[in-house]
Amino acid sequence: MAVLLSLVLGVLGSLRLPWTAGPQEVNPFVGQPTWADPGSGAARAAATAEEAGSPDAAVLRRVADTPQGIWLVPEEHGVDAVAAYVERVVAQAGEAMPLLVLYGVPERDCAAGFSAGGLPAADYLPWVEQVVRGLDGADRAAVVLEPDALLASLECGDGAERLRLLEGAVGLLADSDATVYVDAGHSDWRAPNVVADLLRDVGVSRVRGFATNVANSQQEPDERGYADRVASLLGDAAGRYVIDTGRSGAGPGEDFCNPPGLALGAEPGPVEDGTGMDARLWVKPVGESDGPCEGGPPAGVFWPERAVELARTAGW
Repeated sequence: MAVLLSLVLGVLGSLRLPWTAGPQEVNPFVGQPTWADPGSGAARAAATAEEAGSPDAAVLRRVADTPQGIWLVPEEHGVDAVAAYVERVVAQAGEAMPLLVLYGVPERDCAAGFSAGGLPAADYLPWVEQVVRGLDGADRAAVVLEPDALLASLECGDGAERLRLLEGAVGLLADSDATVYVDAGHSDWRAPNVVADLLRDVGVSRVRGFATNVANSQQEPDERGYADRVASLLGDAAGRYVIDTGRSGAGPGEDFCNPPGLALGAEPGPVEDGTGMDARLWVKPVGESDGPCEGGPPAGVFWPERAVELARTAGW
């Protein structure tokens, strides 16, 4: 009898019961801390600064201890490796929640080119399938899908194919153990009605909602007005959103690539004010370069001086 009871409980534990809210139905940032990767570029820079007795050590440590996005790029973790990597991230996060950013769509960053790359079209959905496999059994996780990819479909590359691939990715992730937000650009790019149409095209109603301002620096009031308008056009089915506030503290720069004068914005955390906003996030890791401009290293490389500049300008 004890063995039978154990088997029954095991089966029930593996099911999502009808009265239990699924990952697309809840704000994942409420009631659970978001993970800060102890092996991030900021953490390594903080350790180096601490060892050297640098006056920047405390700022870098505070940046490192602030939860930020973990970017999945196929050049680092391809189809054969990404599932195991995601499993490790989920395991290392423990009781905290990882925020994963998928960034592998074909002709990635086709508008700017500094982060050019991505997968061949035939490999993209298999790669996303492996991400989903790595998420299997995660207690809670959040995903931002393909920064810039949706709106850039109007500007370069094969837009129809990109929308097809993003729709396929949304479908795969909708059934995963993660809460999913489709990237929706920012308030200074495309009109809300255009963005809402694109989000519908890729099936955003199947997931939690959308993300704005990723790796950009539009100020939060502008982003909230934009996101609220997009959400109202989408309706209740997909009217939830998150905003990247990592570089929004001083308003937008004149250029998108490492513009001077930016500052850290509001620190990450859930929003429970009755609006469509689920959370403020630092999706783009603070201090990661946008590309080799304004004296910066290649895109995605941690730049300690940049992180310190953003923090000091914000009054840290």
